[in-house]
Amino acid sequence: MGDNAPKTAYELAMERLRKKDQDEGVTVVPLTEAQRAQIAEIRNFYEAKIAELKVLHESTMRRSVDVAERETLDQQHRRELEHLTSARDAKVEKIRRGEGQS
Repeated sequence: MGDNAPKTAYELAMERLRKKDQDEGVTVVPLTEAQRAQIAEIRNFYEAKIAELKVLHESTMRRSVDVAERETLDQQHRRELEHLTSARDAKVEKIRRGEGQS
């Protein structure tokens, strides 16, 4: 694509975002292979935990016929899922900041 060619809306938007980040002092540091491996390991671990949680929740729900109990189980499942997702995201962000895996 030549310098005189018109830019797409996407390219213009990306330029504005890069300019905004630059003005705010946000820098993008590429991840190392070790960081990528740690992040992949964390994501795989939490993906497995979430899948396990889902299977256990579905099993428990099949055994329950009480509407109030099912609602309580659903709320508990959502809290546990939120906790796992939050923990995963926090660990990934820590690695992205270069603080290593805990």
